[in-house]
Formats: sequence, structure tokens, C-alpha cells
Amino acid sequence: MAAPPMEVDSENGLLHRKQSTYKYLDESFVMEAEVYRGQQYSQIYFARLHLMRTLLYSLLPTWKPHVPVCTVLGLEQGKDCIVVGTLYKHMKLKPSILDEYSKERSASPLVKPHNFVHSDDYLILEDESGRVKLRGTILLPSVYVTGLVIALHGKETGAGDFLVEDILEAGLPHQIERPLNSGEDKFVVFVSGLSIGSSSANPLHFQLFVDHITGHLGDEKEQGIAAQIVQVVIAGNSVDLPCGLLNGQNLGSKDQSRLTEPIKELDILLTQTAAGISVDIMPGTNDPANFSLPQQPLNRCLFPGAAAFNTFRSGTNPHSFELDNVRFLGTSGQNIDDLAKYSDAKSKLEFLERTLRWRHIAPTAPNTLGCYPFTDRDPFFIETCPHVYFVGNQDKYETSLIKGSDGQVVRLICIPRFAETGTAVVLNLRNLECHALTFGTQFGS
Repeated sequence: MAAPPMEVDSENGLLHRKQSTYKYLDESFVMEAEVYRGQQYSQIYFARLHLMRTLLYSLLPTWKPHVPVCTVLGLEQGKDCIVVGTLYKHMKLKPSILDEYSKERSASPLVKPHNFVHSDDYLILEDESGRVKLRGTILLPSVYVTGLVIALHGKETGAGDFLVEDILEAGLPHQIERPLNSGEDKFVVFVSGLSIGSSSANPLHFQLFVDHITGHLGDEKEQGIAAQIVQVVIAGNSVDLPCGLLNGQNLGSKDQSRLTEPIKELDILLTQTAAGISVDIMPGTNDPANFSLPQQPLNRCLFPGAAAFNTFRSGTNPHSFELDNVRFLGTSGQNIDDLAKYSDAKSKLEFLERTLRWRHIAPTAPNTLGCYPFTDRDPFFIETCPHVYFVGNQDKYETSLIKGSDGQVVRLICIPRFAETGTAVVLNLRNLECHALTFGTQFGS
């Protein structure tokens, strides 16, 4: 599906928007066929363990071919072996509803750390047969999280713990070949955290953004660049609704308009954009969508203006698609924000890289991140390595390029909250180069 041509008057006539081939890949995140029958979360953990263990077993012959593999129950003291299982991280500071009623807890001063990591945290490995406490300096509790499936090489100690000597993670998956350099620039624009309706959002900034990408701002050169934009992706938190009004009581007309106005305003801006460019919108934490991952597409009836265009698409969160055989995968930020609460890293980009190397978008779901209790599959498993992996609603713009052992190349992008920064991100499909696009307004006295 391609966007209609953008026509902008210039001295040399009309500028036509470049075309690109779009492929929708959200099928695994859509839950139309799912029926909730009261199932618990153990089944998604079993599905994840089975899937990841099969994968890790296939990697063992090239990793440690002569070391025997055993289950947790089959461990023998002092005997070298490999065991595959799911990590559980025991965290001293992890919030618990029971702690709120504990007298001892309430007596201690409440300190708000930046996350819940503590030096006393430790890891446990479990499979269907049992669980064992892990020791050793190679496996850092601050890096790993509950729900991750890995292979460990080591031996059982006299104390009944497992001393880890080496770690095998799944690594980057296979990547489809990127098209050869066509020499033609085509751009994808990412934006997130528009927060229309919030006090921090400046409507003029977003209107400037829309006018710029649709070719209604700037000189001939600017319009020529705008004509090369083939896709816009809005990565969550597009509106900021006053949730205090949603208390089950009937609303007066004034309160009703407070709820609907941000969505109407968003629809006007989406309609302006979709009239000239393909637009994908993803749900986020603050949007009128389901809370748990995978979040289902925002209902098209919320956007009567934009929905009239075949260039407007409402996607899931996580969201996956292909443009001219370049594969994209991204979220609205919940998975990375949750990892930041329960583990440490130098930057948000490091969390993105970890999830790719672990082959799992959201390893902390369902432990600390809400997700649907799937029974026979884990949709967050990354089967194919994307060329572009993005995350929305971050504090600042960051990007890096990582390479895998089999020649995989992935562009990682942290998209900042637009309402706070006025910044969008532009990616060139030709070479995966990336830059920030910032809008600001300044009025003199």
C-alpha cells in the first residue's frame, strides 16, 4: 500500500511524494482468536521455556559440545554440566502488597530509589523439575530479570547452589537481507508522547510538525525533503485524558467534552497527515486502549476523519511492519521502562540491545509488566531480527547501530516524548541513518 502523491506548488511545478511498499506484520500481537477461560500465567512461562529451550539446545553443539545437559533435579555435586531454565530474581526492594500491611515495613523510612535494584538481590534458575540458587561473579543480578530463559554452564556446590562458570543467551535472531542500496533517500518519521490534552503539550508544536512533514512549511529545499517522507509512526501516548473523571459516575456535558476534546484534536491532526502520508498509530499507557500487552489497535471510530483514508492504520503495541523490505519492530515504551525499574544499564539503548540478544521484547511480562495470559504461545518472542528497533516515550533521543555475529545490523532508536521535547526522529531507509527533528516556538515580549 502506498501513500497518495503529495502535491505542493513550487516554481518547477508539483512535487510528488515518493512511494514505498508497506507490509503489515502485527498478526501475532492481535488477539481476536483468544478466549479467556480463567487460565493462569504459568502457561505462558511454560510456552516460553519450551520455545527458548529448544532454541538454546540447538546452539549447544557449537558452544560446549562435550558438556552434558541436565535438569535442575538431575544436578550432581561437583559435576560439570549445562542447565537451561527460567530465571527468577529475588529482590529485596521489589514492592509487595503484603508489605504495605507489615508493621515493620511501615516503621522504616520510605526512601524512593530510582529503581528497585539492591546489592542483596540474587538469582534462581527453575525448570519443570525444580529450582536452584545461582552463585558466581559472572552472572550479575543487576543485569538480569525474572522471566528470562538462558543456558548456564557450571556445577553444584556443597551448599546445594549452582556455581555459574559461563552463560549462553539466545543472541540476535536471523535477519532478512536488506535491499541493496538504491541510492534513493526515503524517510520514516517517528514521534511519541504527543499527550494532547495535557498541560505540558503545546498544540503549535504538533501543528508545525504536521505542516512540515506534509510540505506546507519551508522553502523549496525543505519541501523537497518533505516529499521524501514515506511513513509516519506515532508510538503511543497520543492523548492525555483526565482519568479522574472515569469513576463510574454519569458525566455532565462539560466533563464529557473534557474527555473527547483531546481525541477530536488528535483526529484533526491525523487527518491532515493521512491526507498526504501513510500514518501508523500505536496505543500507549495513557491512550484509550487495553492496559495489558499486547495492546490492541485504537478503535478506528475514535478517528472518523483520519479513518476515511486508506493511508491511516491503527496498529498494536508492540508493532511490526516492513517498508521496502526493511523490517521494523517497536513498542510504546512500557517494556523498556519496566526493565529500568528492575535492572541496571548505562542507557535505555542498552536495555533495547539486551531484549534483542535475549530474543524477547518483554521478559518481565507477566511478572511485573501486565500481559494477556496466553496458553500455547509467547508473542513477545523475537523470531526475526528487525533492521530498526524503536521504543517510544523516552526522556531523550538516543540512537546506536549494533551488529550481530552473523552480520545482522540493527538501528536502535529511543524516541523522546514530543510534548516535553518537541522532538521527532527521522530515519533514512536507504542507509538506516538517523537524526532528530526539533520544533520550538519563541514569542518576544
